[in-house]
Amino acid sequence: MENTDTAAFRRKLKEELIAWLNLEEVAPDDIADDAPLFGEGLGLDSLDAVEIVVMLQRKYGIPQKLLANNREAFASFAALSDFVAARSDRT
Repeated sequence: MENTDTAAFRRKLKEELIAWLNLEEVAPDDIADDAPLFGEGLGLDSLDAVEIVVMLQRKYGIPQKLLANNREAFASFAALSDFVAARSDRT
């Protein structure tokens, strides 16, 4: 069971992800924590990945080099959220 802080952060990050990528047909509750971000999960592509990297750098101060070629961080929404929470200087 996740704690309240983790749930609140994940909700906030889902809302930001939707806004950053202009996912008009997606609500935060539509993004399953354990679903893949790419392919059959949320259906994002490589351009979306670039946009996410740029926005995480701007919003959370995460250096691009930490995200570059980091497949584990992009494996699922939960993986991305945990990665951001652990490395962010502005959570």
